Order: sequence, then structure tokens, then C-alpha cells
Amino acid sequence: MFSGKRKAVVVDGTRTPFVKAFSDFVEMDTIALGKAAVKALLDRNPIPLQEIEGIVWGGVILPATFPNVAREIALDLKLPPSVEGMTCTRACASGLQAVTLAAAAIERGDADVMIAGGSDSTSNAQVALPAKLVQKFGPLALGKGGSPMDYLGVLAQLNPINDILPRMPKIAERTTGEVMGESAERMAQRNGITREAQDEFAERSHHRAARAIAAGRFAKEVVPVTTPAGATIHNDGIVRGDTNREKLGKLRPVFSKDGTVTAGNASPLTDGAAAVLLMSEEKARSLGLTPLAAFKSFSYVGVDPADQLLIGPAIAMPKALDRARMTLRDIELVDMHEAFAAQVLSVLKALGSKAFAEERLGKREAVGEIDADRLNVHGGSLAIGHPFGATGARMVTTVANELHRTGKATALLGICAAGGLGAGAVLERV
Repeated sequence: MFSGKRKAVVVDGTRTPFVKAFSDFVEMDTIALGKAAVKALLDRNPIPLQEIEGIVWGGVILPATFPNVAREIALDLKLPPSVEGMTCTRACASGLQAVTLAAAAIERGDADVMIAGGSDSTSNAQVALPAKLVQKFGPLALGKGGSPMDYLGVLAQLNPINDILPRMPKIAERTTGEVMGESAERMAQRNGITREAQDEFAERSHHRAARAIAAGRFAKEVVPVTTPAGATIHNDGIVRGDTNREKLGKLRPVFSKDGTVTAGNASPLTDGAAAVLLMSEEKARSLGLTPLAAFKSFSYVGVDPADQLLIGPAIAMPKALDRARMTLRDIELVDMHEAFAAQVLSVLKALGSKAFAEERLGKREAVGEIDADRLNVHGGSLAIGHPFGATGARMVTTVANELHRTGKATALLGICAAGGLGAGAVLERV
């Protein structure tokens, strides 16, 4: 991907604990969560603040009044005014998008030091007013205002039930009207993914995440956060090390009476943030910092949302491998976002399918099978949680640390996203 002499390297990464929505972080919006992650990153890496050139931030549930979360973080932390900020959104791949945008800017020579990451607070998602209500009252509220009688006159034109009451937000595809869980159900049926296989995968994710926490694998990346209420949250709040297939098997399907997707084999609504410090390799070494990893390639693709909404990684990951001039056999670690167990298992099946390779990738042979012992070695989103804009940056941080700690050379990332999007990236140890 990057052919220039400059190399962008991941120097460090931090994240808040990931917790269930409407729990510990209920009073912290996405800006506050992002601020906490970035502050911890800078506290641990005392670089001259004037060296930081910009923040690139990913988000999905953006504040309507302050959508450029990146700039708000920089201002809240009182970074130099010269630290610019840009917020991007690519659904669940937003965090990875932010990191690769920052890396690309460094590789091009546009910057030497960048912060990238993402955050989301489902707890503080804004409930939109019905469009008809806004259209009727907007001219009054945004104009010179009006008398009480003016507002009553507009109100009399509206049906109190259908036109005035806010509706519960529904995370559905705009083009198909289908929620993501329904898409996962269809993928499970189409690809022959059983309920038992999904629950087994979910169990493994929780057990691996619990072991990682016990072994201190996340100690470097998870930083404590003190809430406005004065409580200090130290650890991820979703991982269940004591779960098992028997417990998971008792949960009812969520999206279809006879379905297989449950709350136990789907990622939960989550609040959290993750931040990554990136530099040119020369700058990192001049500041006495140790580079952990670098991007060898990345790829973003689109698929038909009405077909298999979440199959994108099965196309993006092979493209990233091709751009890195590598094959799956060259990869030592694979980290895949776990939106649903059904989605991950469907992608794995596609990667191992010669027919899929011929039809969708133009290849004669399957991309290959991924051994369980190198896939999501510390669990994934099913167990850790999934703040939409933060997951990609979390994955980069975890994988970069694991490459550096173990001495392994290469890792492959894969993320599915709403809208029929897929992302893939190859990281190499520096």
C-alpha cells in the first residue's frame, strides 16, 4: 500500500473500559469518553504538545450540535490551537478508518505526529423529533419566534400521536429497512451456521477475553476513568468468564421466533473510546519512543446490503493481503470484529470456500482456513463490547501490543460495517 520511504508507526494506544450502555458511563457523552482516552495516551507519552499536528476521530452516534468530535477533544484538553481535528464515519469501521487516515497522512509527509481513534456513547444517543414536527415548528423556532397562539396553531395541524411523539430509534438499513440482527439471521441460515456453533464461538470469545484480563494482556491499553458521579471504572464490564454453552443455549432468539441470534452471541450496545498515537518512524525514534507496528496495507469495500450485509470482510481482508503481496499463510494473528457470531462464522466459511473465491474475488483457490488458535486470541467484540466508533482503534491497539509482546511478525484485521461495508488491514511488527 505504502510505497514511499516514510513509515507511519503505531507507538501506543489506550482505551477506556468498555461498559454496557446506560451503565457506568451514562453521564459521559462521546466527547467526554474520547477526551478520557486521549488524555491517558498523552499522560503516558509526555511528548511536546506542539509536536501533535492533528486528531482524526471516528464516530457513528455523533452529537448533532458538535459533530466534529476530534476538534472538541483537542479544545477540551487545551492542546495547542494548531492541533487540527477531523471526524470521520464509516459505521463500525470508523475507528480503523480514523487510524488509517492518520497513517496515510504521515506516510504522505503531511504530518509527523497524529492521534487517531474513535468513541461512541449509545447512552447519549439523541432521540430525533419526527420530521413533520421539525418542519412545522422550525420556521417559528429558528426565525423570529412566535406567539403562543402561533405554536398552538401549528400544533392543531398535527396528529398528536403520529406526528408529535418521538419514535424509538431503530438501527436499520436505510435501503432495506432491515436491522443488522435480521441480516445476521439470514446469513446464518444461508451459510449453514447453527445456533450451537454460534454459542460455542461466543463462549470462546468470553473465555479468551477473561483469560487475557487475568493475565494482564489488556493492562497496558485499558485506563481507569473517573465518571462525573465520582466513581472510578477500572475494568471492562461486559466480559463473562463464567459463561458456557449451556447458559447461552437458554437465551431466546431476538430477531426471529425460530432464529439463532441471541443476546449472548451478538455484541452488546456499548459505551467507550480508544485512542492511538501514530508517528513517522524517524520522529518516534528521535523522541525516544518505541514503535510497535506499522500498516503494510488496508482495504475498504462495499457489498450489496440486500445480499449479505456483513460479508464485507471476506472481500476486504483478501484485498488487503493482495496489496501487501501476502497470503493467509504469511499471517500469524487474525483479529476480526465480532458483531455477531453468525457473521464471523459466515466470513470464515467464505474465506475457506473455493466457490466464493472464484465468484467474488476472481481467484482460482480459496483464501484459506483460519486456525482457531490464531483468531481473536484475546476474544473480541462479543465479550469486550462494541462502541461503534472505537472498535477499530481498539483492535489496532490490541494487535500492535500483541505483535510487540510475542515477537510475531504479521497480523490481519477484518471489520464488517453497516451499509454493506467491509474493512481489512495488514499490520507488521516494527
